[in-house]
Amino acid sequence: MTAGSVPRVRRAVRALLLDGGDLVLLRRTVPGRAVYWTTPGGKIEPTDAGPEAALRRELDEELGATAGPVRQVFACAEQTPELHRLNVFYVCRLLTMDLARRHGPEFDDPSKGEYGVDRFPCTPAGLAPVDLIPETLGVYLQMHADELPGLAALSEDPPPAPRGRRAPRR
Repeated sequence: MTAGSVPRVRRAVRALLLDGGDLVLLRRTVPGRAVYWTTPGGKIEPTDAGPEAALRRELDEELGATAGPVRQVFACAEQTPELHRLNVFYVCRLLTMDLARRHGPEFDDPSKGEYGVDRFPCTPAGLAPVDLIPETLGVYLQMHADELPGLAALSEDPPPAPRGRRAPRR
């Protein structure tokens, strides 16, 4: 990067995808790198209608999955001189998953490595031994994993109907 040049900005959406009491994670096996786990998701493309549409597209590509309502719960930034990456995490519940439906450029390029699918108990103890990327996600989950099922349930409940009497007309 040359002096005065502006770093690229990459906005990404990530799913904290719950399947019952488990968190669904991608096990990444990349040549020349230690195995690590990350959440499903990826870059918001210019053709995406918005962050939620991007998240649903990524779930379909990476897992052949559909999810229920989503709720934003966490964001973190990663910065290098060349790239500023903003990851926004949404909690949601897995509705369907068919790994035979996975598709996308990451599956067409062997140099990108393997994308295994694992489930871990969504508890601080269940996630403690998992090498999560980004590292700030691991810290967030150690503090908040127990809260995620409740937050996912909140996103599924419709808002309460207004109650009470109408104000009298004058």
